[in-house]
Amino acid sequence: MSTQTPTLDQAVSDFVRVRPRLFRIAYRIVGNVHEAEDVVQDVWLRWQRADRDVVTDPAAFLATATCRLSLNVVQSARRRHELPVAPWLTEETTEGGVDPHAVTEHREAMDRAVRLLLERLSPAERATYVLREAFDYPYRQIAETLHIGAPNARQLVKRARDRLASERACAS
Repeated sequence: MSTQTPTLDQAVSDFVRVRPRLFRIAYRIVGNVHEAEDVVQDVWLRWQRADRDVVTDPAAFLATATCRLSLNVVQSARRRHELPVAPWLTEETTEGGVDPHAVTEHREAMDRAVRLLLERLSPAERATYVLREAFDYPYRQIAETLHIGAPNARQLVKRARDRLASERACAS
């Protein structure tokens, strides 16, 4: 017999359902598997303590909390001038039957893309860009998630795109 209450059972169910998405959001913002896992665990703790009766959309609440905590991690590390020491994307796993050369090429491409995001974009630009490009959030939802105006969210995404495009032009 379960000792959990029905509301906690629902909270667990809501969290488990969106956990992979939360991890992807955190990983794309912080760029490190271990820190992304820490962020997701912190989100779980906050979700347990939250007044879930007032939350109308658990997935949105959890995604918002993940974005904010991820930004806190990035800004904190930037303030301390820390750089990640672990090799990029080494923890990524592959499924059986996949060509190892293709996997290696994919990892290298992802490595370059993530480094470019982390090195060239501010945390706010990175968060808006990832939410827009990777998760196809509308600007209104990005603005609500990050507590900024929709025009500001649109401008941050545009700046991120411009910076990344100028980097690609320089690399060519």
